[in-house]
Amino acid sequence: MAIARNPQFVIDCPEPRVLADFYAALLGWESAVEEDGSWGSVWSGDRSIQLQRVDDYRAPDWPGQDVPQQVHLDVDVDDLDKAETATLALGATKHPHQPGTSFRVFLDPAGHPFCLCRVTAA
Repeated sequence: MAIARNPQFVIDCPEPRVLADFYAALLGWESAVEEDGSWGSVWSGDRSIQLQRVDDYRAPDWPGQDVPQQVHLDVDVDDLDKAETATLALGATKHPHQPGTSFRVFLDPAGHPFCLCRVTAA
């Protein structure tokens, strides 16, 4: 049985509205941005890309690694506590900084951040 489902890639950026408009036009998808401008989404059917505002954003220096690529994975879970236990058993590490209560930040075995996100009823 899967621990999580519905993976969503999240791209760090300085202005989610600008990136949402860009990717919606590029892909022919729908877009929406939170009122405070901190979070955006572009989607088509069950495919989506999430956009997260980051203060003091610095663009990646690809292919260099002085400023690495900035993307992480969010996955949906029904029960954060149960999913955390199972995720830690797989070899993830819980990050010491937890900025919210509806999600938890972990590091995969290579150190990449990802979030378990509690699904709430619509």
